[in-house]
Amino acid sequence: MAAPVSLQVEFGCATDHNSDNTTAMLQEWLGAVGKDYHSVHWKVQEEPSSYPDELGPKHWSDKRYENLMRLKQEALIYAREQQADYILFMDTDSILTDNQTLKFLMAQNKSVVAPMLDSQTFYSNFWCGITPQGYYRRTADYFPTKNRQRVGCFPVPMVYATFLIDLRKEETSRLAFYPPHPNYTWAFDDIIVFAYSCQAAGAEVHVCNQHRFGYINVPVKAHQTLEDERANFVHLTLEAMVDGPPMQRSRHISLLPRPLTKMGFDEIFLINLVRRPDRRQRMLASLQELEILPQVVDAVDGSTLNSSDIKVLGVDLLPGYYDPFSGRTLTKGEVGCFLSHYNIWKEIVSRGLERSVVFEDDVRFEAAFPVRLQRLMDELERAQQDWDLIYLGRKQVNDEDEAPVEGVRNLVVAGYSYWTLAYAISLSGAQKLLATKPLSKMLPVDEYLPIMYDKHPNEDYKRHFTPRDLLVFSAHPLLVYPTHYAGDSNWLSDTETSTIWDDDAKKTDWAGSQKTLRDSRGSAGHLRSTGRDEL
Repeated sequence: MAAPVSLQVEFGCATDHNSDNTTAMLQEWLGAVGKDYHSVHWKVQEEPSSYPDELGPKHWSDKRYENLMRLKQEALIYAREQQADYILFMDTDSILTDNQTLKFLMAQNKSVVAPMLDSQTFYSNFWCGITPQGYYRRTADYFPTKNRQRVGCFPVPMVYATFLIDLRKEETSRLAFYPPHPNYTWAFDDIIVFAYSCQAAGAEVHVCNQHRFGYINVPVKAHQTLEDERANFVHLTLEAMVDGPPMQRSRHISLLPRPLTKMGFDEIFLINLVRRPDRRQRMLASLQELEILPQVVDAVDGSTLNSSDIKVLGVDLLPGYYDPFSGRTLTKGEVGCFLSHYNIWKEIVSRGLERSVVFEDDVRFEAAFPVRLQRLMDELERAQQDWDLIYLGRKQVNDEDEAPVEGVRNLVVAGYSYWTLAYAISLSGAQKLLATKPLSKMLPVDEYLPIMYDKHPNEDYKRHFTPRDLLVFSAHPLLVYPTHYAGDSNWLSDTETSTIWDDDAKKTDWAGSQKTLRDSRGSAGHLRSTGRDEL
């Protein structure tokens, strides 16, 4: 975080035991921004690239903990010798997006204070409770603080990753990272050692959540790899694009362009309304982070269709169709949505594409999305399981359990479902969806799909479409979710908020519709299915 020279900020950076290009990146960055600081202290150790007692690059051994504690203690001693007023510690898994964070923390006048950092799970950089033995204790305060249901600066027993120490205060003169306090009996872990030191010194620790200061990457397990950590960081980057503020790469670091792929599919389609450039930009940026190459398809804008346009297209309403929740008929937005997917199905058939993926522009990706999707498709092929369509994201309408697919992990036979935000589709699937000539008996596309795999509950609707033999499955757990749900502050739907398909005078909104509400079975929403705990 750059700061004006007038603040007399000294910058210290230490890196060691690396098996990647961390050192080179830091040197390039420091070469560009070092002049912004009063002085820069650079400490690097290239060899060895691992600790003698580590089980892997992400295993925190005693030697690694000791090295980190010694480095922090060295920095603390230096700051005291220089008679510094403050020292800010910041680990490399912290990403600050608010460039006023340092000034804010200094203004709080606290002995030890941390900015609360957001993550893609319940994890953050503070504890609200600690046991007498130094273990994590769950309290009633953690989630209201983490979710900003209560806002302010709150006393806590522990902060880590990024925090400021006010060296002017008498009690902070007794703080230490290494060696641990003479009475210390807790785990040999830098954050716990420091928490004990604060407790013994009588230095109050606070965490502040008034602003969106930045993010913290969820740590991987000891047996995991640098690639797993990279996948976590990519997911954090994608979440920041949705929830904001987005993370911006430093312009002072040069990166080689990464090759984009289609993940083994013949085409990746991205549907987007031209008048929603913000959604297009976010989705393209997200797919680039995931190293996926899409073909952008301009969506049919239902709001621009008049009665003549609709007749020319051969669109007519399915007799007797009404929205099952609001009682309204088809909207122009739903007509445009159906036509957008229909046009892609036609392109799949005309180009003879055997396997494709279709994304709408309001998708939130689960962690390691490309790897998980490719693994699913590989297992499907090995099992020699025929398929027409696979939901990657959806809203399961009914509560019944869905049958797992034999020989394929994380795949179930789909029941009645809503949403078309992301799905894989085969050539045979597209052919079947076109064969019933659905434009002349249109209903919302996410009602049409369940009819075609014979899981729709309305028998009157189903009799208009034969055969209903679409082979449809769903990823389980899902691989994508909507970015927002009905009622969220940033929610926007061009299908629900529209006008009746043949009457511009009749406007509609989402009131009364259940389709775009959060799925009660997925109450954790977009939170990582493998990382929903705060630890």
